[in-house]
Amino acid sequence: MILTDTHCHFDFEAFNNDREAVIQRAIEAGVTRILIPALDWESSLSAIKLAKTDPRLFAAVGFHPASDIEKWNKGTIENLRASAKPADKIVAIGEIGLDYYWETAPHDHQQSVFREQLELATELGLPVIIHLREMDDDEHGACAEDAMSILEEWANRLRRSSSPLAERPGVLHSFSGSVETAKRAISLNFLIGITGPVTFKNAKNKHRLVSALPLERLVIESDAPFLTPVPHRGKRNEPAFVRHIADKIGEIHSKHPEEIAAVTSANAARLFAWGD
Repeated sequence: MILTDTHCHFDFEAFNNDREAVIQRAIEAGVTRILIPALDWESSLSAIKLAKTDPRLFAAVGFHPASDIEKWNKGTIENLRASAKPADKIVAIGEIGLDYYWETAPHDHQQSVFREQLELATELGLPVIIHLREMDDDEHGACAEDAMSILEEWANRLRRSSSPLAERPGVLHSFSGSVETAKRAISLNFLIGITGPVTFKNAKNKHRLVSALPLERLVIESDAPFLTPVPHRGKRNEPAFVRHIADKIGEIHSKHPEEIAAVTSANAARLFAWGD
């Protein structure tokens, strides 16, 4: 089985004591690529540093909407631009987006920072990793509408300019919104990230979401150390556990898990352009 973990916060302290062992367990489970997203400037640097330590690790740089976004200033975008070097295995801008749940920053400020980072992605030709969270987990809420309006505007500009990025603009990370919003994103060529909660017995909305979407538009994410899937729920999550997500998607689509692993890994390879 060939698996890919397209979203793992591998730079977090939760992995400080056994990072090499975690990588080895991931390899044994069939995980061949792990993408480390950033939350701010400091984590962008740590993601880059980690990506250099192992051929299976890759990094994204960016500023999360609920991560000290008040620190954003004119120099931040320049720092991100300077750091985003292909030689350093930077394959995306993220995670970026909107977060109306924590209310850590005014919505207009979040939107401004979001737009700036989308323009950086355009300039660098890198896909984006989109964080999207409602005030109350309302799948039809204002956050989804605002984010999709911004993404539609951005994606349409990519298309008008014939940018290659229009074919692989990014992924909606750990998506928990409506089928309608997911299909709206797919119409812009976005992929949809599926995480551990899809394995939960009572996660009927997530089961319906996965059932309604084509496998060719899905990628698998651990979001480790968070969102641990069954049967490890309650423990620290890690990349090896994405196998359980592949199992559940296979169950929902009546496909063998190996096929799910192969398709989602191929989807990730096209999106992040990191080769076989």
